[in-house]
Amino acid sequence: MRANKPGTKILVDGGDPDQTLQIKKLIGFVDGQTTNPSLIAKNPEVQQLLASGHRLNTEEQKGAYKKIVQRISPLVGTAGVSIEVFADLDTTAEQMVAQGQEMFSWIPNAYIKYPCTHEGLRAAHVSVEHGIRVNMTLCFSQDQAAAVYAATRGSKEPVYVSPFIGRLDDLGQNGMDVVRNILRMYQAGDHHVHVLAASIRHLDHLLFSFALDADLATVPAKVLEEWAAQGTPLPDDSFVYHGIDSKGQHLKPIAYKELDLNAPWESFDVRHELTTKGIKQFVADYESTLRKTA
Repeated sequence: MRANKPGTKILVDGGDPDQTLQIKKLIGFVDGQTTNPSLIAKNPEVQQLLASGHRLNTEEQKGAYKKIVQRISPLVGTAGVSIEVFADLDTTAEQMVAQGQEMFSWIPNAYIKYPCTHEGLRAAHVSVEHGIRVNMTLCFSQDQAAAVYAATRGSKEPVYVSPFIGRLDDLGQNGMDVVRNILRMYQAGDHHVHVLAASIRHLDHLLFSFALDADLATVPAKVLEEWAAQGTPLPDDSFVYHGIDSKGQHLKPIAYKELDLNAPWESFDVRHELTTKGIKQFVADYESTLRKTA
């Protein structure tokens, strides 16, 4: 099967190379892949180790991550494989950059994921100067996306920013509005930052990402399987995104803000409760695979 190919690049959101291959066979292509500590912890081989009672030390965990992304790398296209650094709320930019430089050497099509925090933005600012491709993850606001643009200005490589839709929906806010607002804001810029719609929960999220002309969308396998089962539809002019939560309630709109992309990146308020929560969750999932130390 060869799916109807949207203008939006499609990435698989997962940590299992076998699943990536299955999706590629199902829809005929995969442009890229995003990974994170939670997805790597769910990898079948890692889960098998944990079920046997084995816990990894930090080097083994890094080795497992490297092995997984090296298997995924040749399966995907030009959108590459996003590899996330291990960062908690106290990790410095320098520590992130050191990890990012090593991870970037693992595969030829790597993007390094840093969180949309002050230290993550500092890490991105340094990394792009050294030619490292970055994907700024756990983005939940237009302000964070403006800071990403400013911090990575002058990058010779594409920069990704990943607004998380579903987690905003969970708060009763219309996460798709953040994707739309960032795309609108970036129209005034130089297009070095590409918008990657993330935390996609259902087919309407995916179809509206296509309708908005998001540069990329990272999608769980189950949503891509549903898209394939429905004949890989693309939205036409009659498509309407209703913004309804799981209880049938309308999601609260998120208003567009006029922000100056030429302002210093440090001037934007990049704090967001969901970014903090996401970092804590990734740390917990990463630590769940680790051997306890005395």
